[in-house]
Amino acid sequence: MQNYTSVSEFILLGIPNTGGLENLLFILFLMFYLFTLLGNLLIFLTILVSSNLHTPMYFFLGNLSVFDIFFPSVSSPKMMLYLMGQSQTISYQGYASQLFFYHFLGGTECFLYTVMAYDRFVAICHPLRYMVIMNPRVCTTLTVGSWLGGCLHGSILTFLVFKLPYCGPNEVGNFFCDIPEVLPLACADTSLAQMVSFTNVDFVTLTCLILIFTSYGCIILSIFKIRSSEGRRRAFSTCSAHLISIILFYGPVMLIYLWPDSSHWLDSVIQVLNNIVTPSLNPLIYTLRNKDVKLALRKVLT
Repeated sequence: MQNYTSVSEFILLGIPNTGGLENLLFILFLMFYLFTLLGNLLIFLTILVSSNLHTPMYFFLGNLSVFDIFFPSVSSPKMMLYLMGQSQTISYQGYASQLFFYHFLGGTECFLYTVMAYDRFVAICHPLRYMVIMNPRVCTTLTVGSWLGGCLHGSILTFLVFKLPYCGPNEVGNFFCDIPEVLPLACADTSLAQMVSFTNVDFVTLTCLILIFTSYGCIILSIFKIRSSEGRRRAFSTCSAHLISIILFYGPVMLIYLWPDSSHWLDSVIQVLNNIVTPSLNPLIYTLRNKDVKLALRKVLT
Protein backbone atom coordinates (compact mmCIF):
# COMPACT_ATOMS: atom_id res chain seq x y z
CA MET A 1 0.00 0.00 0.00
CA GLN A 2 1.40 3.41 -1.02
CA ASN A 3 2.10 5.96 1.71
CA TYR A 4 1.21 9.64 1.27
CA THR A 5 2.32 12.73 3.18
CA SER A 6 -0.87 14.74 3.40
CA VAL A 7 -0.82 18.48 2.90
CA SER A 8 -2.01 20.51 5.88
CA GLU A 9 -2.84 23.69 3.98
CA PHE A 10 -3.47 25.10 0.53
CA ILE A 11 -2.27 28.36 -1.03
CA LEU A 12 -4.90 30.46 -2.82
CA LEU A 13 -3.21 32.24 -5.73
CA GLY A 14 -6.11 34.66 -6.23
CA ILE A 15 -7.53 36.09 -9.44
CA PRO A 16 -5.06 35.63 -12.32
CA ASN A 17 -3.55 38.70 -14.06
CA THR A 18 -4.59 41.19 -11.37
CA GLY A 19 -1.16 42.01 -9.93
CA GLY A 20 -0.94 45.59 -8.65
CA LEU A 21 -4.73 45.96 -8.47
CA GLU A 22 -5.13 44.55 -4.97
CA ASN A 23 -6.16 47.84 -3.29
CA LEU A 24 -8.66 48.71 -6.01
CA LEU A 25 -10.17 45.20 -5.97
CA PHE A 26 -10.36 45.24 -2.17
CA ILE A 27 -12.37 48.48 -2.15
CA LEU A 28 -14.61 47.27 -4.99
CA PHE A 29 -15.32 43.85 -3.44
CA LEU A 30 -15.83 45.35 0.03
CA MET A 31 -18.45 47.73 -1.37
CA PHE A 32 -20.27 44.87 -3.13
CA TYR A 33 -20.08 42.69 -0.02
CA LEU A 34 -21.40 45.35 2.35
CA PHE A 35 -24.17 46.28 -0.06
CA THR A 36 -25.10 42.60 -0.35
CA LEU A 37 -25.29 42.15 3.43
CA LEU A 38 -27.21 45.35 4.11
CA GLY A 39 -29.55 45.06 1.12
CA ASN A 40 -30.56 41.46 1.75
CA LEU A 41 -30.84 42.00 5.51
CA LEU A 42 -33.14 44.96 4.86
CA ILE A 43 -35.35 42.89 2.54
CA PHE A 44 -35.49 40.02 5.04
CA LEU A 45 -36.44 42.32 7.94
CA THR A 46 -39.00 44.14 5.78
CA ILE A 47 -40.70 40.85 4.90
CA LEU A 48 -40.54 39.78 8.54
CA VAL A 49 -42.25 42.89 9.97
CA SER A 50 -44.70 43.65 7.13
CA SER A 51 -47.91 41.65 7.53
CA ASN A 52 -48.99 42.31 3.93
CA LEU A 53 -45.85 40.46 2.75
CA HIS A 54 -46.65 37.32 4.73
CA THR A 55 -47.53 35.34 1.60
CA PRO A 56 -45.83 32.30 0.00
CA MET A 57 -44.07 34.42 -2.64
CA TYR A 58 -42.40 36.66 -0.06
CA PHE A 59 -41.73 33.74 2.28
CA PHE A 60 -39.53 32.24 -0.44
CA LEU A 61 -38.02 35.64 -1.20
CA GLY A 62 -37.08 35.97 2.48
CA ASN A 63 -35.28 32.63 2.27
CA LEU A 64 -33.47 33.82 -0.85
CA SER A 65 -32.35 36.94 1.03
CA VAL A 66 -30.93 34.77 3.83
CA PHE A 67 -29.12 32.71 1.21
CA ASP A 68 -27.71 35.85 -0.42
CA ILE A 69 -26.27 36.87 2.96
CA PHE A 70 -24.60 33.50 3.53
CA PHE A 71 -23.37 32.68 0.01
CA PRO A 72 -20.88 35.54 -0.55
CA SER A 73 -19.71 35.13 3.05
CA VAL A 74 -18.25 31.73 2.14
CA SER A 75 -15.44 33.21 0.03
CA SER A 76 -15.47 37.02 0.25
CA PRO A 77 -13.90 37.54 3.73
CA LYS A 78 -10.91 35.30 2.95
CA MET A 79 -10.45 36.90 -0.46
CA MET A 80 -10.46 40.40 0.99
CA LEU A 81 -7.94 39.38 3.65
CA TYR A 82 -5.35 38.31 1.09
CA LEU A 83 -6.08 41.43 -1.00
CA MET A 84 -5.07 43.37 2.14
CA GLY A 85 -1.76 41.50 2.16
CA GLN A 86 -2.69 38.83 4.71
CA SER A 87 -1.71 35.18 4.33
CA GLN A 88 -2.99 33.44 1.21
CA THR A 89 -2.96 30.05 2.91
CA ILE A 90 -6.05 28.15 4.01
CA SER A 91 -6.01 25.03 6.17
CA TYR A 92 -7.04 21.64 4.83
CA GLN A 93 -10.11 21.67 7.07
CA GLY A 94 -10.88 25.27 6.06
CA TYR A 95 -10.65 24.34 2.38
CA ALA A 96 -13.02 21.39 2.89
CA SER A 97 -15.45 23.59 4.86
CA GLN A 98 -15.42 26.30 2.21
CA LEU A 99 -16.08 23.78 -0.58
CA PHE A 100 -18.91 22.17 1.41
CA PHE A 101 -20.70 25.44 2.19
CA TYR A 102 -20.21 26.72 -1.37
CA HIS A 103 -21.98 23.69 -2.86
CA PHE A 104 -24.46 23.39 0.03
CA LEU A 105 -25.64 26.95 -0.56
CA GLY A 106 -25.33 26.69 -4.34
CA GLY A 107 -27.52 23.58 -4.38
CA THR A 108 -29.98 25.25 -2.03
CA GLU A 109 -30.30 28.22 -4.37
CA CYS A 110 -31.00 25.90 -7.32
CA PHE A 111 -33.81 24.26 -5.36
CA LEU A 112 -35.14 27.60 -4.06
CA TYR A 113 -35.40 29.06 -7.57
CA THR A 114 -37.24 25.91 -8.65
CA VAL A 115 -39.67 26.24 -5.74
CA MET A 116 -40.20 29.93 -6.52
CA ALA A 117 -40.98 29.05 -10.16
CA TYR A 118 -43.54 26.51 -8.95
CA ASP A 119 -45.04 29.16 -6.66
CA ARG A 120 -45.48 31.53 -9.65
CA PHE A 121 -46.95 28.65 -11.69
CA VAL A 122 -49.61 27.99 -9.05
CA ALA A 123 -50.32 31.72 -8.58
CA ILE A 124 -50.90 32.38 -12.28
CA CYS A 125 -52.25 29.07 -13.56
CA HIS A 126 -54.42 28.22 -10.51
CA PRO A 127 -55.14 31.60 -8.86
CA LEU A 128 -58.35 30.55 -7.12
CA ARG A 129 -56.65 27.60 -5.43
CA TYR A 130 -53.33 29.37 -4.77
CA MET A 131 -53.62 29.78 -1.00
CA VAL A 132 -55.01 26.26 -0.65
CA ILE A 133 -52.18 24.64 -2.61
CA MET A 134 -49.42 26.87 -1.22
CA ASN A 135 -50.51 26.59 2.40
CA PRO A 136 -48.00 27.19 5.24
CA ARG A 137 -47.27 23.47 5.62
CA VAL A 138 -46.42 23.07 1.91
CA CYS A 139 -44.26 26.22 1.91
CA THR A 140 -42.35 25.07 4.97
CA THR A 141 -41.87 21.58 3.54
CA LEU A 142 -40.58 22.93 0.21
CA THR A 143 -38.21 25.34 1.94
CA VAL A 144 -36.81 22.80 4.41
CA GLY A 145 -36.49 20.32 1.54
CA SER A 146 -34.49 22.87 -0.46
CA TRP A 147 -32.03 23.46 2.39
CA LEU A 148 -31.72 19.73 3.17
CA GLY A 149 -31.28 18.93 -0.52
CA GLY A 150 -28.50 21.51 -0.74
CA CYS A 151 -26.86 20.02 2.37
CA LEU A 152 -26.94 16.52 0.85
CA HIS A 153 -25.55 17.85 -2.42
CA GLY A 154 -22.67 19.61 -0.67
CA SER A 155 -21.93 16.59 1.55
CA ILE A 156 -21.68 14.20 -1.40
CA LEU A 157 -19.31 16.47 -3.31
CA THR A 158 -17.12 17.21 -0.28
CA PHE A 159 -16.83 13.49 0.55
CA LEU A 160 -15.89 12.61 -3.04
CA VAL A 161 -13.23 15.31 -3.27
CA PHE A 162 -11.62 14.90 0.15
CA LYS A 163 -11.54 11.13 0.34
CA LEU A 164 -8.67 11.47 -2.17
CA PRO A 165 -5.10 11.90 -0.85
CA TYR A 166 -3.37 15.26 -1.29
CA CYS A 167 0.39 15.21 -0.91
CA GLY A 168 1.44 18.25 -2.93
CA PRO A 169 1.54 20.57 -4.80
CA ASN A 170 -0.88 22.69 -2.81
CA GLU A 171 -1.29 25.85 -4.92
CA VAL A 172 -4.88 26.60 -5.97
CA GLY A 173 -5.21 28.82 -9.03
CA ASN A 174 -8.23 30.77 -7.78
CA PHE A 175 -9.43 33.00 -4.94
CA PHE A 176 -11.57 30.33 -3.26
CA CYS A 177 -12.03 26.57 -3.02
CA ASP A 178 -13.89 24.63 -5.68
CA ILE A 179 -13.78 21.22 -7.34
CA PRO A 180 -12.12 22.12 -10.69
CA GLU A 181 -9.19 23.71 -8.82
CA VAL A 182 -8.56 21.05 -6.15
CA LEU A 183 -9.00 17.75 -8.02
CA PRO A 184 -5.83 18.20 -10.17
CA LEU A 185 -3.84 18.45 -6.91
CA ALA A 186 -4.81 14.93 -5.74
CA CYS A 187 -2.14 12.22 -5.61
CA ALA A 188 -4.43 9.52 -6.97
CA ASP A 189 -6.69 8.77 -9.91
CA THR A 190 -9.42 11.43 -9.92
CA SER A 191 -11.45 10.14 -12.87
CA LEU A 192 -14.21 8.61 -10.72
CA ALA A 193 -14.45 11.63 -8.39
CA GLN A 194 -14.42 14.00 -11.36
CA MET A 195 -17.10 12.06 -13.23
CA VAL A 196 -19.41 11.68 -10.22
CA SER A 197 -18.96 15.25 -8.94
CA PHE A 198 -19.57 16.92 -12.28
CA THR A 199 -22.46 14.55 -13.00
CA ASN A 200 -23.94 15.49 -9.60
CA VAL A 201 -23.61 19.22 -10.28
CA ASP A 202 -24.90 18.88 -13.85
CA PHE A 203 -27.82 16.69 -12.75
CA VAL A 204 -28.95 19.14 -10.05
CA THR A 205 -28.51 22.16 -12.33
CA LEU A 206 -30.21 20.67 -15.39
CA THR A 207 -33.05 19.04 -13.41
CA CYS A 208 -33.88 22.34 -11.71
CA LEU A 209 -33.64 24.20 -15.03
CA ILE A 210 -36.02 21.73 -16.71
CA LEU A 211 -38.53 22.14 -13.88
CA ILE A 212 -38.21 25.94 -14.04
CA PHE A 213 -38.67 25.96 -17.83
CA THR A 214 -41.69 23.67 -17.47
CA SER A 215 -43.26 25.98 -14.90
CA TYR A 216 -42.65 29.07 -17.00
CA GLY A 217 -43.85 27.32 -20.16
CA CYS A 218 -47.18 26.72 -18.46
CA ILE A 219 -47.16 30.30 -17.10
CA ILE A 220 -46.61 31.80 -20.56
CA LEU A 221 -49.44 29.72 -22.03
CA SER A 222 -51.76 30.87 -19.23
CA ILE A 223 -50.76 34.52 -19.65
CA PHE A 224 -51.60 34.46 -23.35
CA LYS A 225 -55.08 33.26 -22.42
CA ILE A 226 -55.69 36.39 -20.33
CA ARG A 227 -57.88 38.72 -22.37
CA SER A 228 -56.98 42.10 -20.88
CA SER A 229 -53.61 43.66 -21.61
CA GLU A 230 -53.46 44.97 -18.03
CA GLY A 231 -53.92 41.44 -16.69
CA ARG A 232 -51.13 40.14 -18.92
CA ARG A 233 -48.85 42.98 -17.84
CA ARG A 234 -49.44 42.23 -14.15
CA ALA A 235 -48.80 38.55 -14.65
CA PHE A 236 -45.54 39.22 -16.47
CA SER A 237 -44.43 41.76 -13.85
CA THR A 238 -44.78 39.22 -11.02
CA CYS A 239 -42.39 36.86 -12.85
CA SER A 240 -39.86 39.29 -14.34
CA ALA A 241 -37.72 39.75 -11.21
CA HIS A 242 -37.54 35.99 -10.67
CA LEU A 243 -36.55 35.38 -14.30
CA ILE A 244 -33.77 37.99 -14.14
CA SER A 245 -32.37 36.38 -10.96
CA ILE A 246 -32.49 32.93 -12.57
CA ILE A 247 -30.51 34.16 -15.61
CA LEU A 248 -27.91 35.87 -13.40
CA PHE A 249 -27.50 32.72 -11.27
CA TYR A 250 -27.62 29.95 -13.86
CA GLY A 251 -25.53 31.75 -16.49
CA PRO A 252 -22.24 31.57 -14.51
CA VAL A 253 -23.03 28.09 -13.14
CA MET A 254 -23.54 26.66 -16.62
CA LEU A 255 -20.37 28.29 -17.92
CA ILE A 256 -18.28 26.86 -15.07
CA TYR A 257 -19.63 23.31 -14.77
CA LEU A 258 -21.06 22.58 -18.21
CA TRP A 259 -17.98 24.07 -19.91
CA PRO A 260 -15.14 23.00 -17.60
CA ASP A 261 -12.24 23.54 -20.04
CA SER A 262 -12.34 27.33 -20.05
CA SER A 263 -9.33 29.45 -18.99
CA HIS A 264 -8.44 30.07 -15.31
CA TRP A 265 -8.85 33.82 -15.80
CA LEU A 266 -12.33 33.45 -17.29
CA ASP A 267 -13.30 31.00 -14.53
CA SER A 268 -12.21 33.50 -11.88
CA VAL A 269 -14.14 36.37 -13.49
CA ILE A 270 -17.27 34.21 -13.73
CA GLN A 271 -16.86 33.13 -10.09
CA VAL A 272 -16.55 36.77 -9.00
CA LEU A 273 -19.83 37.52 -10.78
CA ASN A 274 -21.50 34.49 -9.22
CA ASN A 275 -20.11 34.86 -5.68
CA ILE A 276 -20.06 38.63 -5.19
CA VAL A 277 -21.89 40.61 -7.87
CA THR A 278 -25.11 38.60 -8.36
CA PRO A 279 -26.07 38.41 -4.63
CA SER A 280 -25.70 42.20 -4.46
CA LEU A 281 -28.07 42.70 -7.40
CA ASN A 282 -30.99 40.67 -6.04
CA PRO A 283 -32.10 43.38 -3.54
CA LEU A 284 -32.24 45.88 -6.42
CA ILE A 285 -34.06 43.45 -8.73
CA TYR A 286 -36.74 42.59 -6.19
CA THR A 287 -37.29 46.14 -4.91
CA LEU A 288 -37.17 48.19 -8.12
CA ARG A 289 -39.61 45.86 -9.91
CA ASN A 290 -41.98 45.17 -7.01
CA LYS A 291 -44.44 47.77 -5.76
CA ASP A 292 -45.37 45.82 -2.62
CA VAL A 293 -41.76 45.55 -1.48
CA LYS A 294 -41.06 49.22 -2.27
CA LEU A 295 -44.11 50.32 -0.28
CA ALA A 296 -43.19 48.08 2.67
CA LEU A 297 -39.61 49.39 2.58
CA ARG A 298 -40.84 52.98 2.75
CA LYS A 299 -42.93 52.13 5.82
CA VAL A 300 -40.00 50.41 7.51
CA LEU A 301 -37.55 53.23 6.78
CA THR A 302 -39.89 56.08 7.76
